Amino acid sequence: MNNKKISDKMAAATNEAEDMKEFWNDSFNKYKTMWGFEPSHSAVLAKDLFVDREIKDILIPGIGYGRNAQIFIENDIRVTGIEISETAIALAKEHYGNKMPVFQGSVTEMPFDSHLYDGIFCYGLLYLLNNEQRKKMINDCYNQLQEGGWMIFSVISKNSPNYGKGKEIGKDTFEIGKGGQLFFYDIDAIQEEFKEYGLLDYFEIDEQTNAITKQATFKFLMVICRKECKNESIKSESDCTPNYLSAVFNKMLSYTH
Repeated sequence: MNNKKISDKMAAATNEAEDMKEFWNDSFNKYKTMWGFEPSHSAVLAKDLFVDREIKDILIPGIGYGRNAQIFIENDIRVTGIEISETAIALAKEHYGNKMPVFQGSVTEMPFDSHLYDGIFCYGLLYLLNNEQRKKMINDCYNQLQEGGWMIFSVISKNSPNYGKGKEIGKDTFEIGKGGQLFFYDIDAIQEEFKEYGLLDYFEIDEQTNAITKQATFKFLMVICRKECKNESIKSESDCTPNYLSAVFNKMLSYTH
């Protein structure tokens, strides 16, 4: 790739990040803590896994104002966030004070530090990125895990009622809003994108139940990965094998929304 193409690509990425920052700043300015502080179904399940595995230090990319952070903090888990919107970070600071550090910037610019975390939880977000950005983000998250660390992504499923809505701009990808896009996952996509990153399990769950109809608005897929253990002292632990499924998975799978 010549210098001009590299320069054009970097400029396009910068413009895209600025557009995304403007969109989320406008949204949080207008709607403030729009989802309240009730955790998503995914966050509740992730909390169960992290508590079961004695995870104490996690990263949440796309943390927003911290809706999904509350449940982890209440369970003595240290949370660090990444968020593109300065407005959302200000809202988080109003609620959490200084006990939850948040890096300001796009997840496409990861990593923001060299710290290795016990766990990573990412709700949504990933499916808003293009193919190249998704690959980079998954790789960046995996690289910021301790050996034996866990990462959980919650992504929208092709079985979700909103699949196929909007202009199709790529395989299982549809245009939303002003220049936005939504990529819908199935089993093949999960296997393709996570197979090299300690993929252990995935399962479908309901998200955002409508208060009036009592029906789930979306179908999500929870993707659970664990980083390979190279340290011999860690390897001796019974739960540190690529195919190990914690008993908590069965508990998670038995939940209904």
